[in-house]
Amino acid sequence: MDDKTNMEELVRAIVSQVLSGVGEPLEGIRKDKDPASGVAVVKRVSGIKMDPFPFDIGPAGKGVFLKDIFTLGESPRLGIGVMEMTKTSFPWTLRYDEVDYILEGALEIKVNGNVVTGNAGDVLYIPKNSSIEFSAPYYAKFVYVTYPADWSNQ
Repeated sequence: MDDKTNMEELVRAIVSQVLSGVGEPLEGIRKDKDPASGVAVVKRVSGIKMDPFPFDIGPAGKGVFLKDIFTLGESPRLGIGVMEMTKTSFPWTLRYDEVDYILEGALEIKVNGNVVTGNAGDVLYIPKNSSIEFSAPYYAKFVYVTYPADWSNQ
Protein backbone atom coordinates (compact mmCIF):
# COMPACT_ATOMS: atom_id res chain seq x y z
CA MET A 1 0.00 0.00 0.00
CA ASP A 2 1.15 3.50 -0.69
CA ASP A 3 1.00 6.49 1.66
CA LYS A 4 -2.15 7.86 -0.04
CA THR A 5 -4.04 4.59 0.57
CA ASN A 6 -2.91 4.47 4.20
CA MET A 7 -3.98 8.09 4.72
CA GLU A 8 -7.41 7.43 3.15
CA GLU A 9 -7.95 4.44 5.47
CA LEU A 10 -6.92 6.50 8.48
CA VAL A 11 -9.28 9.34 7.53
CA ARG A 12 -12.16 6.86 7.04
CA ALA A 13 -11.51 5.33 10.46
CA ILE A 14 -11.41 8.73 12.17
CA VAL A 15 -14.58 9.98 10.43
CA SER A 16 -16.37 6.75 11.34
CA GLN A 17 -15.46 7.14 15.02
CA VAL A 18 -16.45 10.81 15.11
CA LEU A 19 -19.84 10.08 13.54
CA SER A 20 -20.52 7.14 15.81
CA GLY A 21 -19.59 8.89 19.04
CA VAL A 22 -17.79 7.04 21.81
CA GLY A 23 -16.80 3.41 21.26
CA GLU A 24 -17.25 1.17 18.27
CA PRO A 25 -19.57 2.28 15.47
CA LEU A 26 -22.92 0.48 15.53
CA GLU A 27 -23.81 -1.06 12.19
CA GLY A 28 -26.42 0.89 10.26
CA ILE A 29 -26.49 3.84 12.66
CA ARG A 30 -25.25 7.27 11.62
CA LYS A 31 -24.70 9.74 14.43
CA ASP A 32 -23.60 13.34 14.34
CA LYS A 33 -22.15 14.42 17.65
CA ASP A 34 -20.86 17.72 18.93
CA PRO A 35 -17.62 16.72 20.69
CA ALA A 36 -17.62 19.70 23.07
CA SER A 37 -21.17 19.32 24.43
CA GLY A 38 -21.92 15.64 23.78
CA VAL A 39 -25.19 16.53 22.02
CA ALA A 40 -25.86 13.92 19.34
CA VAL A 41 -28.39 13.18 16.63
CA VAL A 42 -29.10 9.78 15.13
CA LYS A 43 -29.86 10.03 11.42
CA ARG A 44 -32.67 8.05 9.85
CA VAL A 45 -33.82 5.86 12.74
CA SER A 46 -36.26 4.20 10.33
CA GLY A 47 -33.35 2.65 8.38
CA ILE A 48 -31.52 1.08 11.34
CA LYS A 49 -30.61 -2.60 10.93
CA MET A 50 -32.30 -4.44 13.80
CA ASP A 51 -31.03 -7.45 15.75
CA PRO A 52 -33.10 -10.37 17.07
CA PHE A 53 -34.36 -9.85 20.63
CA PRO A 54 -31.49 -11.08 22.85
CA PHE A 55 -33.64 -12.82 25.48
CA ASP A 56 -35.47 -16.13 25.28
CA ILE A 57 -39.15 -15.30 25.02
CA GLY A 58 -40.12 -18.51 23.25
CA PRO A 59 -41.80 -18.54 19.83
CA ALA A 60 -42.75 -14.85 20.20
CA GLY A 61 -39.06 -14.00 19.83
CA LYS A 62 -39.25 -14.62 16.09
CA GLY A 63 -41.22 -11.39 15.66
CA VAL A 64 -39.20 -9.12 17.98
CA PHE A 65 -36.15 -7.10 16.96
CA LEU A 66 -34.26 -4.22 18.55
CA LYS A 67 -31.18 -2.06 18.40
CA ASP A 68 -29.71 0.07 21.16
CA ILE A 69 -28.82 3.31 19.37
CA PHE A 70 -26.52 4.79 22.01
CA THR A 71 -23.87 2.77 23.84
CA LEU A 72 -23.51 2.80 27.63
CA GLY A 73 -20.35 4.86 27.08
CA GLU A 74 -22.36 7.52 25.26
CA SER A 75 -25.41 7.46 27.51
CA PRO A 76 -24.62 5.87 30.88
CA ARG A 77 -27.90 6.99 32.52
CA LEU A 78 -30.56 6.52 29.81
CA GLY A 79 -30.92 3.46 27.56
CA ILE A 80 -32.10 4.45 24.10
CA GLY A 81 -33.01 2.19 21.22
CA VAL A 82 -35.55 1.05 18.66
CA MET A 83 -37.77 -2.03 18.89
CA GLU A 84 -39.86 -3.65 16.18
CA MET A 85 -42.57 -6.27 16.71
CA THR A 86 -44.70 -8.11 14.17
CA LYS A 87 -47.83 -10.06 15.15
CA THR A 88 -46.51 -11.12 18.53
CA SER A 89 -46.80 -10.64 22.26
CA PHE A 90 -44.71 -11.66 25.24
CA PRO A 91 -44.76 -11.20 29.01
CA TRP A 92 -42.12 -8.96 30.58
CA THR A 93 -41.34 -7.53 33.99
CA LEU A 94 -39.56 -4.19 33.87
CA ARG A 95 -36.88 -3.58 36.49
CA TYR A 96 -36.48 -0.06 35.12
CA ASP A 97 -38.66 2.86 34.00
CA GLU A 98 -39.46 2.96 30.27
CA VAL A 99 -40.92 5.49 27.87
CA ASP A 100 -41.94 4.31 24.38
CA TYR A 101 -42.56 6.65 21.43
CA ILE A 102 -44.53 4.82 18.73
CA LEU A 103 -43.09 5.46 15.26
CA GLU A 104 -45.31 3.09 13.25
CA GLY A 105 -48.24 0.79 13.90
CA ALA A 106 -49.76 0.11 17.32
CA LEU A 107 -48.21 -1.14 20.56
CA GLU A 108 -50.43 -2.64 23.23
CA ILE A 109 -49.39 -2.92 26.88
CA LYS A 110 -51.51 -5.46 28.73
CA VAL A 111 -51.45 -4.99 32.49
CA ASN A 112 -53.80 -6.09 35.29
CA GLY A 113 -56.47 -7.19 32.81
CA ASN A 114 -56.42 -3.83 31.00
CA VAL A 115 -54.99 -2.89 27.61
CA VAL A 116 -53.27 0.45 26.98
CA THR A 117 -52.76 1.10 23.27
CA GLY A 118 -50.26 3.51 21.75
CA ASN A 119 -50.53 4.39 18.05
CA ALA A 120 -48.02 6.17 15.79
CA GLY A 121 -47.16 9.50 17.40
CA ASP A 122 -48.18 8.42 20.93
CA VAL A 123 -45.92 8.13 23.98
CA LEU A 124 -46.33 5.37 26.59
CA TYR A 125 -44.83 5.33 30.09
CA ILE A 126 -44.28 2.04 31.93
CA PRO A 127 -43.12 2.36 35.55
CA LYS A 128 -40.40 0.26 37.14
CA ASN A 129 -41.48 -3.16 38.48
CA SER A 130 -44.48 -3.42 36.13
CA SER A 131 -45.37 -6.95 35.03
CA ILE A 132 -46.88 -6.49 31.60
CA GLU A 133 -47.35 -8.09 28.22
CA PHE A 134 -45.89 -6.27 25.22
CA SER A 135 -48.20 -6.87 22.24
CA ALA A 136 -48.26 -5.93 18.57
CA PRO A 137 -51.41 -7.41 17.03
CA TYR A 138 -50.09 -6.45 13.58
CA TYR A 139 -46.94 -4.31 13.69
CA ALA A 140 -45.25 -1.81 15.99
CA LYS A 141 -42.00 0.12 15.72
CA PHE A 142 -41.05 2.36 18.58
CA VAL A 143 -38.19 4.22 20.22
CA TYR A 144 -37.64 3.20 23.83
CA VAL A 145 -35.93 5.17 26.56
CA THR A 146 -35.08 3.37 29.79
CA TYR A 147 -33.76 4.46 33.15
CA PRO A 148 -31.29 3.22 34.14
CA ALA A 149 -29.45 2.75 30.85
CA ASP A 150 -28.28 -0.80 31.51
CA TRP A 151 -31.85 -2.12 31.28
CA SER A 152 -30.85 -5.61 30.15
CA ASN A 153 -28.96 -6.27 33.39
CA GLN A 154 -31.65 -5.04 35.78
